[in-house]
Amino acid sequence: MRVVLATRNAAKLEEVAAIVGVDAEVLGLDAFGVVDLPAEDGATYEENALAKGRAVARALGLAALADDSGLEVAALGGAPGVRSSRYAGPACDPRANNEKLLRELAAVPPEKRQARFVCVAALVTPGGGEWLARGEVAGRIAAAPRGEGGFGYDPVFVPAAYERTFAEMTPEEKNRLSHRGRAFSEIKKYLRENSSL
Repeated sequence: MRVVLATRNAAKLEEVAAIVGVDAEVLGLDAFGVVDLPAEDGATYEENALAKGRAVARALGLAALADDSGLEVAALGGAPGVRSSRYAGPACDPRANNEKLLRELAAVPPEKRQARFVCVAALVTPGGGEWLARGEVAGRIAAAPRGEGGFGYDPVFVPAAYERTFAEMTPEEKNRLSHRGRAFSEIKKYLRENSSL
């Protein structure tokens, strides 16, 4: 089975392909030339994931995977949340996002830096079938970025019961724990049971 992940982020493509594994060949948008994705301006992760999945399935006539993820920090009232990728501005610069987050938490003590990652994954077929799966992982925000792996907020997120950030873990470790790993593992089960999509 071939499915298209609605992203041009090579790190995300590699991560999702590793999670979905042998149940499907996961291709990124770069394999298809120009495909326009809608702006991620929905009020929820579900809206954004479905909008991207629908756009890709319609444009390419193939089953599409999409996700929307966010970091929710308790001390910031749940921010940046659904606006996580654009937290520091429309350029979606991960370094700037992390710097802004750490500035805003500078006066917050370690014991009050609780956070969670949320991912909603969508599978959309050209015939109009739609499935959603949600994954969450609790943790805390580190005092400074650590690690070279992952992407986005991974260098500042320490999952509960661990001392290392996601960026300090191997891809396999992160995928077992992460919000995206949990959401796409549910999608993987559906793909395995419906190989004729």
